[in-house]
Amino acid sequence: MKTQETLRRALHERGLRMTPQRQLVLDAVRELEHATPEQICARVQVQAPAVNITTVYRTLDLLERLGVVRHTHLGHGAPNYSVREHQHVHLVCHDCGDVAEVPTELLDDLAGSLRDRFGFRLDATHVALSGACTACAAARRTEGRTLEEADS
Repeated sequence: MKTQETLRRALHERGLRMTPQRQLVLDAVRELEHATPEQICARVQVQAPAVNITTVYRTLDLLERLGVVRHTHLGHGAPNYSVREHQHVHLVCHDCGDVAEVPTELLDDLAGSLRDRFGFRLDATHVALSGACTACAAARRTEGRTLEEADS
């Protein structure tokens, strides 16, 4: 993650400056951890009601190009943004929406198979797997439902 001073320098080198809106968007991403642009906008508007979703999207795009934030698709819908380095895989629960992070090394065997069989180089830092977390899987077992039945 780049520090505030590094971000200021990167903006300055491109003829840009750290605006209050950019700072608010970055602060919101940091506070929310995995957040959609709409969630980030809502957080920013608490302090600056005039900031609109277009400004948030533009700012997120700029911050991503500068390497300060990164987006991940955790399912259908809008991407989620985070300032943390993405050296992990996201596990997303269908039921409760919980997002867990696990080491990318867990996908090493899969990455090797994909490379060997298809010549495909997996970027495991940009992967989200969906299913049921421990608590929701236990609740399904108690109810006698399978993952497939619960999803239909």
